Amino acid sequence: MAAPSTLLGPSLQVHSDFVDQNNKRIVLALQSGLKSELTWALNALTNLSFKEKDEVRRDATPLAKIPGLLDALLQVIDDWRDIALPRGLVKRTPRVRLLGTNSLVTGFGNENKPLSSNDVVRNPSMGPGSSIIEASVQKSTTKTHPSEWWFKEDGLFNLDDEGRAEKQQCAVAASNIIRNFSFMAENEVIMAQHRHCLETVFQCIEDHIAEDEELVTNALETVVNLAPLLDLAIFSSSKPSFIKITEKHAVQAIMGMLKSSVKAWNFGAAELIGRLIINPDNEPFILPFGPQIYKRLVDILSLPAVDAQAAAVGALYNLAEVNMDCRLKLASERWAVDRLLKVIKTHSVPEVCRKAAIILESLVAEPQNRALLLAYENAFAEILLSDGKYSDTFARILYELTSRPSNKVATTRGVWGM
Repeated sequence: MAAPSTLLGPSLQVHSDFVDQNNKRIVLALQSGLKSELTWALNALTNLSFKEKDEVRRDATPLAKIPGLLDALLQVIDDWRDIALPRGLVKRTPRVRLLGTNSLVTGFGNENKPLSSNDVVRNPSMGPGSSIIEASVQKSTTKTHPSEWWFKEDGLFNLDDEGRAEKQQCAVAASNIIRNFSFMAENEVIMAQHRHCLETVFQCIEDHIAEDEELVTNALETVVNLAPLLDLAIFSSSKPSFIKITEKHAVQAIMGMLKSSVKAWNFGAAELIGRLIINPDNEPFILPFGPQIYKRLVDILSLPAVDAQAAAVGALYNLAEVNMDCRLKLASERWAVDRLLKVIKTHSVPEVCRKAAIILESLVAEPQNRALLLAYENAFAEILLSDGKYSDTFARILYELTSRPSNKVATTRGVWGM
């Protein structure tokens, strides 16, 4: 019998054949521009992409592999972003909308433009004898509450305030589905190599000051999940580009999040940098921002949140492994060593403390850093004698620091390597 905890709370059973039977309909619904169809597709995909933390779905469908689905979801976000910012603030060339260009009635709020003043278009949902003119009169007398627009049988998005709010809700829902996709291992490779997907999420991150906060958070979490497989050079590849973004723009977007006033975005950006730098192909794009990155990561180490410290230590751990220049610049960063020592003494997660100790060991391995780090000899010795978990690491640190013949200052004090 299942444990009681698994029986509590709402649950949803989705038939295993649902996606196979409805994949084309879902894509077409996303592309239709009709409120009811779009809402149905977003709700279905939200349920299908949601996964409990410990849930193992053996019959889970890799949704990113459904032809056209990822692009259709991205188009929902792109449509919102086309109208989200004032025209004067739009930096890039707007995307050309092709959906419905040959139709009298489209889903983009200009359904009456092709009609002359004498034309009448019947509205099927209102029965025979009714028309759009009658429908507009009826709308003016009984205006639907904005929070109930999805209950309408059919309807088109307009570009008034209510229509913009509806578009925004749909974009946030689409970004949440894409975020859910990124947690599924079956989807990672496809999404990390999908230029349109990466361009869209990085553009949302770049515009984090003006963009919807939940949309930005979903975009950041998506790219963090994809980061181990992400090569920033994709932005200059021969793959079709939908939104012009360069590798430099992408890193600048991450730096904007790292310096943001929203703490959760700081942690996510730090984790993202730590994952991206693992790929040597990303080093030429990230290392030019090294001094700014080190300074901000050291600032994050001073925050009381353990998650913040863990993210910063993880990023510094990977950066310190890149090359000698990284280690020299990190060691010269004010407060870097002090705050790494404080993390080792106070952090509750042993793995974070271990990484902080290894960062110090990598710094002291560079001869140019030893004179600077000699000032911390007593602090290193204190941890060596008081904390057995990291005694081996700090014994090696003190050995490197005090017993190397090339270190003239320390030759008379080199007792730790005896």
